Amino acid sequence: MKNYFAAVLFMAASIAAAPAVTVYIAEKSQPDTVVSQEEDTEAEKTSLPAEVSEAVTEEAEAAAEFTDEPYKVLDSATGYIMELPVRDYVIGAVCAEMPADFSEEALKAQAVAAHTYAERQRKRERSSPTEELKGADFSNDTSKYQGYFTREQTEKFYGDKFNESYARVTNAVDEVLPYILTYEDEPAIAAFHSMSPGKTESAENAWGTAVDYLVPVDSSCDISAPKYTDQKHFNADSLRYALETAFPGITLGEDMSEWVKVLDVSDSGTVLRAQAGDREATGGELRSALALRSACFEVRYSENEVVFTTRGYGHGVGMSQYGADSMADGGRSWQEILKHYYPGCEITR
Repeated sequence: MKNYFAAVLFMAASIAAAPAVTVYIAEKSQPDTVVSQEEDTEAEKTSLPAEVSEAVTEEAEAAAEFTDEPYKVLDSATGYIMELPVRDYVIGAVCAEMPADFSEEALKAQAVAAHTYAERQRKRERSSPTEELKGADFSNDTSKYQGYFTREQTEKFYGDKFNESYARVTNAVDEVLPYILTYEDEPAIAAFHSMSPGKTESAENAWGTAVDYLVPVDSSCDISAPKYTDQKHFNADSLRYALETAFPGITLGEDMSEWVKVLDVSDSGTVLRAQAGDREATGGELRSALALRSACFEVRYSENEVVFTTRGYGHGVGMSQYGADSMADGGRSWQEILKHYYPGCEITR
């Protein structure tokens, strides 16, 4: 049984094709329990880089190449800019973003995604600095950037299991630290989420801008994830308050059953368009307004309440973390996991 982290963590990245667009690319689930899952996804095969078969000591030596230039991380609470060796940062990011008792190959895939995010963000800041970062590459504000745990925070989080958990994450990071995901020789947008509705979503449907490699792929193993479905109940007063808070000036009639209606759904299950009172809204906007687990939802009205039933958790774009864990349990390598969820991307040393 595997315990999930208690947090919702986001990280932001710009899309290369549309520099002005910023998207949230990572999301975490609330505490859950993972059950054994059967993996039946046709992952794209890829030949393993020769370096992967090297001894662990050789991998550690190669990883050391990345520690010369530390990441600059702004502490949003103090305003102090921390300088963190790349290895330390990636270990802390994996500790914050994925349970340490997930399968080893899933941890490696997460490490590559976290490292790729950091490299892309650093490159972006060098070419177009963000004033609020004060010269840092990113901050520890998880509403805008990738999650990160210091060693002390990790110790506190894991308690008695710290030594075992930290060793698992460290071993995974050391094996893959020399690698990132690239697309057309640039660090990729390594979007990930907790679990999909059974098929991942496109960046175009989720955020309005197409990305060649952030496209729907099968992730049917997510259906076996804990809390794959979830329900949220509203009475008339609570639903009215949520909608009027999220959409100032919205007009709601007397009939509650007319307040929210789904109009259009993507092939992956995401609500693309919905009616909210006299407004038209996206599924993502309603997800935020009603604090739903995903924008893949159905609406059911009864006499006194409305029930929103969601599938999956997160924006659904890129790598499903539960899907990666299931693929790893089924014998797939970290390379196969990444090639499946980011089709067309390369694993670059």
